[in-house]
Amino acid sequence: MEVEEEVKQIIDEVKELHDSAASFISSSSQQELSLRQKASAVDSSIRRLHSTIVSNKNLDPKLVEKLEEDLHRARCMLVDGETSSFLPSKPQGRFVRMFCGPVNVRALRKDVQLKVKEEYNRYRDKTALLFLFFPATLLILRSYYWGGCLPAFPVQLYEAWLLFLYAGLAMRENILRANGSDIRPWWLYHHYCAMAMALVSLTWEIKGQPNCVQKQRGVHLFLQWAMMQGVAMLLQNRYQRQRLYTRIALGKAKRMDVVWGETAGVDGQLWLLCPILFILQVYFSHSRGIVFNGSIPGIGRQILIQ
Repeated sequence: MEVEEEVKQIIDEVKELHDSAASFISSSSQQELSLRQKASAVDSSIRRLHSTIVSNKNLDPKLVEKLEEDLHRARCMLVDGETSSFLPSKPQGRFVRMFCGPVNVRALRKDVQLKVKEEYNRYRDKTALLFLFFPATLLILRSYYWGGCLPAFPVQLYEAWLLFLYAGLAMRENILRANGSDIRPWWLYHHYCAMAMALVSLTWEIKGQPNCVQKQRGVHLFLQWAMMQGVAMLLQNRYQRQRLYTRIALGKAKRMDVVWGETAGVDGQLWLLCPILFILQVYFSHSRGIVFNGSIPGIGRQILIQ
């Protein structure tokens, strides 16, 4: 009998807990809806006031500057604080919907959003190192162990890794964009194109003997270019992130913004980054010219355009 009473008591406690949880969720949903409406209204008011100040030519320029600064500070608090979770979010891209379905990938808590950003930065740092060491390893093995002839499997493994790399970047950047990051659509499309090129490269034949050194010249040139690209990625990740931290501290960027593209370097440090990027593009153009102008017969399709 005692056991039966304990079971009944547990059942009653579970029902009570269920009712409390349902009541809490209902009240939380109502509060969330109210906060969303208020946040949207305040955001609209800030935009309206800014337009009014800019269009009013009778105001003193110093007063206009002060008012714009105050509005900018207010908007930064709105879009970069806990309130940002209640503002209308950017629509999720088709790429995320294709893999995850119509789920909401926007985090409500700011610390969770910043955690997503930190993981994205770690992913970029790790893959930049692999982007450098993977082709370097292939070239070293080619020179000292494979007699100047690359086996097909390691090269295809590298191409498969490139597909994984760009797919991972595209997925993470779509999620960051849904959580308020300023990543531009063209940067996402650039990774979609890179995914397509990596997928196509997996279908290409890696020719062997006889005369595989000449036949694989295009692959060799691409691996050399990939090493240079890895160095450029490491420099970009470091220099651009420093610049981004400065912009966040000055209130010119949001905490959810990330490094993207090949701009926004730090003054002075660009003297190192820009020449490397320029040499990288010149070398890649030169390599493609060698292959497609017929200087190396029969391997035009071996060059992997990323």
